Amino acid sequence: MDIESELYKQNPWWEGKFEEKSIQRDIYLNELFRNIKSKEVIFLTGLRRIGKTTILMQTINQLLINKTKPQDILFIRLDSFNFLAYSIHQLVEEYRKIHKKSATDFFYLFLDEVTSRDDFEQELKSLYDNENIKIICSSSIATLMRDKKAYLTGRTRTIEVMPLTFQEFLQFKGAKIGKADKAKLESYFKDYLKIGGIPHYVLTEDRAYLNELVESIVYKDIIAYHKISGEKAVKELFVLLCQRVGKPMSYNKLAELLKISVDSVKRYVSYFEKAYLFYVVDRYSKSPNERITSPKKIYIGDVGIKNIITEFKDLGASYENLVFLKIKNKNPNYYLENSVEIDFITKDSLIEAKYNQEPNEKQLEAFNAVKLKNKIIAKGYKFFLD
Repeated sequence: MDIESELYKQNPWWEGKFEEKSIQRDIYLNELFRNIKSKEVIFLTGLRRIGKTTILMQTINQLLINKTKPQDILFIRLDSFNFLAYSIHQLVEEYRKIHKKSATDFFYLFLDEVTSRDDFEQELKSLYDNENIKIICSSSIATLMRDKKAYLTGRTRTIEVMPLTFQEFLQFKGAKIGKADKAKLESYFKDYLKIGGIPHYVLTEDRAYLNELVESIVYKDIIAYHKISGEKAVKELFVLLCQRVGKPMSYNKLAELLKISVDSVKRYVSYFEKAYLFYVVDRYSKSPNERITSPKKIYIGDVGIKNIITEFKDLGASYENLVFLKIKNKNPNYYLENSVEIDFITKDSLIEAKYNQEPNEKQLEAFNAVKLKNKIIAKGYKFFLD
């Protein structure tokens, strides 16, 4: 196999043949460009097919618009079959030969699916320490800095790509909405609750695509990646977690249902977390012991995936899940006092998610008793518009 022709194929801008027409996700582009001049390695992480490669391409397009020379940009799809036999260093050397670049010449290095390489951390550390380059990577699995050696500690910035926000969803749907179009917004929001925010699925609504994506995550990112032999238990656990979105769950109960050990359940849930498929939320407590021993709540990385598994039934759970995804970066816990639960508590806010309904008397009482600056009852689409 000719590495040179494969590199040309993956870097069409070298021959002026590059067109980038996808819908821009400015949230991530802006964050990338805020950090483009720093030395840190940027990691784009997130659920499989959430649009990370597209964002890399949009970044390259923006660099070209900003007059970066095409030959100063190298993109490598590391899970490409033709490159499996080569290290990142060998591919970089080949690129230098093609463009007659010396060891001190600056360039941008984009590495797609970097965690498909076992020793990516050592390679990146060596490039970071010895080369004059800016490295931007993507990965569907949060393995970074989990090992004991942690080669890249202090050298990285991670940007997690989330499913489309409601505003992005409207943009992807080409929705033109005036300030007074309440009914239209309500209708689009119902679609958002059902479809979720995986970009390609939002554009096509092709259920087969989403089913295939779920298979791909469960097999590639969990069963194959972690070399699990009991794949039936992993699939059954996935379905159980989809059904329990937003409800307190106990690892013991799940282990009992699946007839596997509690340790296996905990381990599999942690693999789901690493693949951005589920997030686990602790109960709020000042006592670490109580936090550890209390039941957890679980949320899914995208509500469209949940709805493919459970059908479009529990709107309240899907709504609560969307609220969680919107505030996830604030590290929310759930609040439980005298057996009354409030969905989320963060450092400065208390949030109860109620899709088209009101909190009951006990919840309101508990809500009012908590001394926090912001108290929000999220009821419909308005919560997602600010």
